[in-house]
Amino acid sequence: MFLVAPSNVQAKNWWTTSRESVGLAPDPTTTLEAIIHVYGARAYGWRGYFGIHTWIAVKPTNAETYTVYEVIGWRQRRKIPVLAIYDNVPDRRWYGNAPVILAEKRGKGVDALIERIDQAAYDYPYARRYTVWPGPNSNTFTAWVSRAVPELALDLPPTAIGKDYLGYRFIASPPSGSGLQFSVFGLLGVIASGVEGLEFNLLGLTFGIAPDPWAIKLPMVGRIDLAV
Repeated sequence: MFLVAPSNVQAKNWWTTSRESVGLAPDPTTTLEAIIHVYGARAYGWRGYFGIHTWIAVKPTNAETYTVYEVIGWRQRRKIPVLAIYDNVPDRRWYGNAPVILAEKRGKGVDALIERIDQAAYDYPYARRYTVWPGPNSNTFTAWVSRAVPELALDLPPTAIGKDYLGYRFIASPPSGSGLQFSVFGLLGVIASGVEGLEFNLLGLTFGIAPDPWAIKLPMVGRIDLAV
């Protein structure tokens, strides 16, 4: 999975950048089945060269709207919870930058996963706390939820800085929920997993190699698939 560099570095104001849909999500008014999408897009401005912003969107069976779960840093400055849960267009650009789908689940059994995503979101321990680096941030939240719902088999890219932040824990499941992770405040650690492969984290920068398909993981660049 390769997320291109930010397209809006030269934008004068964040509020002038596009927040339009890119057409990745099925129309909920004509799609009956349950859907889970995990999205990622390069962060706004210079931060986008280093990392991405991630969020989760769900649509239960027969629902006509998507519910979006995400952590937004500027909400902290307004002294409101950084965790936002609301009905919205799921596949909007993140202040000019187009998202990609990092994980998808559809159809039978997905409603039960949606219920667990909702519960995990409300259990998130940093709903009023945000730190760009090393976390907790938007990627810390997505990783928290995906650990609680390992059926997503989410392999967050190395550009998802903050995914390895565990607070005062040092050992946990990786974001995919499969394997083992050791991390010291998201600054130093290692992951061994059948989903993520082998990752090393140094100061929030991730280096690694992943199987199925084989890929290398690099800071700033992301995941580079080796299959031809």
